[in-house]
Amino acid sequence: MPGEFQGKVVVVTGGSRGIGREIACAFAAQGAQTVLASSSGKNLEAAAKIVAAAGGPAPLTVESDLKTLEGCQKLLDAVQDKFKRCDILVNSAGATRAGNFPDLPDSAWMDGYALKFFACVRMCRLLWPMLKTAQGHVVNISGGGARSPGADFTIGGSVNAAMGNFSKGLSQLGKKDGVNVNVIHPGATVTERFHELIEMRVKASGKSAEELREEATKKDGIRRLGQPEDISALTLFLCSEKARHIQGTAIAVDGGATAGYY
Repeated sequence: MPGEFQGKVVVVTGGSRGIGREIACAFAAQGAQTVLASSSGKNLEAAAKIVAAAGGPAPLTVESDLKTLEGCQKLLDAVQDKFKRCDILVNSAGATRAGNFPDLPDSAWMDGYALKFFACVRMCRLLWPMLKTAQGHVVNISGGGARSPGADFTIGGSVNAAMGNFSKGLSQLGKKDGVNVNVIHPGATVTERFHELIEMRVKASGKSAEELREEATKKDGIRRLGQPEDISALTLFLCSEKARHIQGTAIAVDGGATAGYY
């Protein structure tokens, strides 16, 4: 796909670190104009240097609280004012809390849905007119918890499931409007977020971090932990013309950890 994304405008929420940042780097290397959104100005500043080094135009960074409608509107306004177009939207923002269910307060549930689910819904709605004009693509980065619930990941699992259901519904409109909508379910992937989840699960399970890291591969029989590049490679393919006939699909990138057929 060399050069296929030259001149395309790619918006990546949660683009300041982890999987989102790697996806932005992959698009930048193909010549795309990336837009990185995050609530952390410090993380955005660091990410912008990394993404710029990958190639393509310097990324536009938007510091915004995507948990709110106002924050999502701020991102839309920045894209509209600067480029007046959006070809690809990647929703990668979201960090839900893990832990024992009785110990998770209402605020943790509200926070989890606000960033990962409602930000995804709002950005799809706000950018849809531009995506329709561009005959573009939406890729929502969800997670394996959508298909494999766990007692210590009730917030994340339910948020991911809701995100997947929403995406499938939106793909029906996508068929009509010419916008491809798909989902990626990453498994355990080595990012800053992975290490944060390990620490949360240490407190919930009483196990050591080393035990939990070992379990992340051994319990599912996978050969290695995922890398951000595994997710970015699929994202680029799903947004390419070669993948135009892939619509409303959720694909696991987890080394085979998901036991169910669907």
